[in-house]
Amino acid sequence: MYGTMKVAIGGPLKVAFRPWVEGLENIPAEGAAILASNHLSFSDSFFLPAVLDRKVTFIAKAEYFTTPGVKGRLTAAFFKGVGQLPVDRSGARGAGEAAIRSGLDVLERGELFGIYPEGTRSPDGRLYRGKPGGLARVALASGAPVIPVAMIDTEKIQPPGKVMPKLMRPGIRIGEPLDFSRYQGMEHDRFVLRAVTDEVMYEIMKLSGQEYVDIYATAAKRRISEAAKAEKAAKAAAAKAEAAVVQAEKDKPESSAS
Repeated sequence: MYGTMKVAIGGPLKVAFRPWVEGLENIPAEGAAILASNHLSFSDSFFLPAVLDRKVTFIAKAEYFTTPGVKGRLTAAFFKGVGQLPVDRSGARGAGEAAIRSGLDVLERGELFGIYPEGTRSPDGRLYRGKPGGLARVALASGAPVIPVAMIDTEKIQPPGKVMPKLMRPGIRIGEPLDFSRYQGMEHDRFVLRAVTDEVMYEIMKLSGQEYVDIYATAAKRRISEAAKAEKAAKAAAAKAEAAVVQAEKDKPESSAS
């Protein structure tokens, strides 16, 4: 099914958008490897597999695979067809642990595992702090090399709120594999996990040219959402106050003629 979906989706993607690629020689012809990428767009998980000769498996939230109805079944078939695995996000650590288990299973089969260290899409095109619980633990537990990947301009193809994608050329830069065998057996040391993650994020930053922000993308999204809500509330309060002033002027008794 993967091969059929890759032809059905990858072919048209390459023809329509003509993505450029640098560093394809850094993808091993065989054997396990982790592709650690920045995350700018929903389409990242489709453009990267489209340009690779080998299958790469990403994880996706379980809701994409369990939505009822015809649309839900089509969505589930689509995600399975492009090599994505469902991850149950229930529980405080559910997503992280599920990602680790899924990643190790893929790597044990000698395949490519794709992961986004930021944990979610960037809200503004900048590169955010990587989460150490997934990428680093999978890398140290498996011993697989980590290949940094930078997606370029994919967020411009279909910005939030836009239905129709913009036809333009996104880019993909693939860096040289990183070896973390010196930390083998230390996957439960939080300082080691942080060091591994930061080294990978630094390489992604060099490849992508993005501005780096030393907070988690989830925290940035929360701040942006709170700021938007505060602005909306302020505008509503200002409008209400203006309406009150207008009404007060209307309610003033007319002065009697002299």
